Amino acid sequence: MKDLTITAIIKVYQYDELNEGDRSLIKTAMEATARSYSPYSHFSVGAAALLDNGTVVTGANQENAAYPSGLCAERTTLFYANSQYPDQPVVTLAIAARTEKDFIDHPIPPCGACRQVILETEKRYKQPIRILLYGKECIYEVKSIGDLLPLSFDASAMED
Repeated sequence: MKDLTITAIIKVYQYDELNEGDRSLIKTAMEATARSYSPYSHFSVGAAALLDNGTVVTGANQENAAYPSGLCAERTTLFYANSQYPDQPVVTLAIAARTEKDFIDHPIPPCGACRQVILETEKRYKQPIRILLYGKECIYEVKSIGDLLPLSFDASAMED
């Protein structure tokens, strides 16, 4: 037997340490939380994706009384980007979340299903997606979803 050690480097920034482009993308994700439909959890999540051509698309979580028929902000954003701009890779994905009172203090990571969709999007375009996770106290920068999903399942697992 041997141990397998997996490490991830996640950079932690203060908002004012980010460049203008990153601050703008996070602000767009924050604004997208206003379009969340979350009458059950009252937890609004917004996402903004910067595409390779400079286009920014957004999405927000959409809940449904018939769980699990809703969809997370990350997936609404990526599915829209992939369907409307199929030849444009996602360069950066910013995610923000708030309660009914305010934006959360600490960044939250994408759920498992969203991690898998981000992974598939990275594989589709053969390049990593940089992820910015917003919290009022700090912002996490993740260079690729592989840092959050190190033992991932993708098409290569089904090859002989």
